[in-house]
Amino acid sequence: MTDRQTRRRGAALESALLTAAWDELMDNGYERLTMEAVAERAQTSRPVIARRWGSRQELFTAAVLHWIDHNGPPVPDTGTLRGDLLASLASKSERRAEIRAVFGARFGGLAEENQDLAQQLRQRIYQALGTEEIWDRAAARGEVDPAALTPRIRDLPLDLVSLELTQTHEALPLSVIEEILDTIVLPLVAPRD
Repeated sequence: MTDRQTRRRGAALESALLTAAWDELMDNGYERLTMEAVAERAQTSRPVIARRWGSRQELFTAAVLHWIDHNGPPVPDTGTLRGDLLASLASKSERRAEIRAVFGARFGGLAEENQDLAQQLRQRIYQALGTEEIWDRAAARGEVDPAALTPRIRDLPLDLVSLELTQTHEALPLSVIEEILDTIVLPLVAPRD
């Protein structure tokens, strides 16, 4: 085969670069992430990467978002708000415990370097988790008071699960998630008579 036949272009090249960046992050962490290391792993040159991402933070952000977009679990549809949130949060708890360990060990330097970027990535992760779709379906079914669905309330279930994960560093028992839903979240959004 000639070089022309094996050359990656467009989406295939970008995916290969972002996969290489993610693998580099997993192996060496954010602090040691360099465009040179990613270029070597992707079997390309630094200028190929620099044309797409002008800094280490840009490359990091693109790699994380690429990973999120290609590894998000399906949004559950059980037919009820409680069922959807319970299934979603149980899945998220398991995955977040795993992701939190990875992110804490591998990406700790980012928050020190750029708190705004760390916060933007957190919001993007929340969006990828599909809770907006769950809330919107529940509102369409009449299970919630639409006026109660402020952005903070929509984030509340995942925020509470995340807080528990921060304290335990382990996936939460189903009973803890049920308690969060039944005693805190669902009463706040119940339709008014």
